[in-house]
Amino acid sequence: MNTSTDCLPLDLFSLRQAYLDGTTTVSAVIRQTLARVKDFKNHNIWISLYAESTLMAQAKKLEGLNPHDLPLYGIPFAVKDNIDCAGLPTTAACPGFSYLPATSAFAVQRLLDAGAVLIGKTNMDQFATGLTGTRSPEPYGICKNALNPDYISGGSSSGSAVAVALSIVSFSLGTDTAGSGRVPAAFNNIVGLKPTRGLLSCSGVVPACKSLDCVSIFSPTLAEAEYLLDIVTAYDAHDSYARSDRQLLAADLSATAKLRFGVPKPEQLNFFGDAESQALFAQTVAKLQTLGEVVAIDFQPFLEAAALLYEGPWVAERYAGIRPFIETHPEQLHPVILEILAAAKTKNAIAAFDALHRLQQLKRQTTTLLQGLSCIVVPTAPRIYRIEDVLADPIRLNSNLGYYTNYMNLLDLAAVAIPADFYANGLPFGITLFSTALSDNRLLTIAKRFAGISGQPPTPSNSRYQRLAVCGAHLQGLPLNPQLLNLGARFYASTRTAAKYRLYALAIAPPERPGLVRDDHAGQSIDVEIWELPKENWANFISNIKSPLCIGSVEMLDGSCEYGFLCEPYPLDKSVDITQFGGWRNYLQNKA
Repeated sequence: MNTSTDCLPLDLFSLRQAYLDGTTTVSAVIRQTLARVKDFKNHNIWISLYAESTLMAQAKKLEGLNPHDLPLYGIPFAVKDNIDCAGLPTTAACPGFSYLPATSAFAVQRLLDAGAVLIGKTNMDQFATGLTGTRSPEPYGICKNALNPDYISGGSSSGSAVAVALSIVSFSLGTDTAGSGRVPAAFNNIVGLKPTRGLLSCSGVVPACKSLDCVSIFSPTLAEAEYLLDIVTAYDAHDSYARSDRQLLAADLSATAKLRFGVPKPEQLNFFGDAESQALFAQTVAKLQTLGEVVAIDFQPFLEAAALLYEGPWVAERYAGIRPFIETHPEQLHPVILEILAAAKTKNAIAAFDALHRLQQLKRQTTTLLQGLSCIVVPTAPRIYRIEDVLADPIRLNSNLGYYTNYMNLLDLAAVAIPADFYANGLPFGITLFSTALSDNRLLTIAKRFAGISGQPPTPSNSRYQRLAVCGAHLQGLPLNPQLLNLGARFYASTRTAAKYRLYALAIAPPERPGLVRDDHAGQSIDVEIWELPKENWANFISNIKSPLCIGSVEMLDGSCEYGFLCEPYPLDKSVDITQFGGWRNYLQNKA
């Protein structure tokens, strides 16, 4: 059995097929997952992890079962650290709040029962109050964007989104009260499903606004989100906000059915000074017109509802959710969170009833607006900010990010955030499709229609970095590796080429180096490492590469291609063919 997971795609369906085919094991996948956890330590993704021994024991238990019997057999996932997981503390990104739950949250247990393997708990904006990912105090630190660490990851479900975007886990759970399951999806180029409120159980979730909270799903693709939604959806009698009406709207849409999309009137769109975001959304609207009719709708009722969330009495509900802790340990709260929650004391019952009555009026208006529309489409976030900019102006910029998200749960809407395009700097631009409660499956179907026609560009490896495959003296710990490190390169992954290459020990001046040569007829798979080199240092690096070595396109085991070291053929008659060793490091060990 081939149990190598080098560069094995971690998308749910590929991994499930590998288990069914017997080409990998749960133990091998967990080892790869833990290796990638270490690779991205500087992104501040995790708050706590299960011990390797615990995970390997679970892997061995699963390996005694039939993968056909469990829909998530051996699939690694992560959970936001305001959701209980037995055996790991729940902190809500506040060390002083930490407690050890006796049982896992209802939604988490559904996934475990389906065979999924929980790796650990992810970083977040403290007490799920924020959309930036910057409100996590030490020792956890700011969670960094998966594509460019100078930019915010989005919050509050920051770590859960980044763990999926970097292919550390196959999927994750977050929570979404005001956009926390959608904004991080947009900023990290993945799918963020905010189910209908009350559809997924919130038992075992530290409340942000208990009447509004949702457990959300992050996944690489819409098909995976749909698959996971079906597994985790179940009525929980212990959740006082669980819906009694749970019949999802039919998802079937004929391939030729014309859709009708609502978009805000141009004067009601706001990108807070970012002309590129405005242009990207205009391009998205043009794509929507190929699927059906686009109708400008009055967005004002949604904006008015959004303002109620933080300017109205619902901020008092946030305070109430953790009131005993706030009043006994105020010094434990992140300063920005404490400032926001302090406004709760100015709210009274009169304001609460006034807001409830106004919200009911807005629900009527927005329900009428949604009638006759397949869905409404908005940018998921108006723009993306650098971390340093958010730290300098934390409340105003965070508020900007909620322009298109804050109203969703107040108005009892379902939503899915999906990738749509890329900015010139390589960062992703996302859109959100939303409609009435229980339209979850239909939204996923419409989103798949959009993805099918959008010509969505592939995920860039990293907006600031160029990937490079190395196979010899530039490997970790070998003589020329400092050339990469001195130029700011960082290790990305160990993998193998396609079985189309031969490797030679070249007869050239020290240090000893290999030559990788493509041979489609007699080639084999060769060990390589993928490094990410800052683009501004790319020319500096390749200017030092001398013949017979060169940089070209190297095909990987999964069929993708990366720039990497190749060798011209002219010195091979004096060189030694070492292909049988499968890699330079193996050759050196054998030689020693």
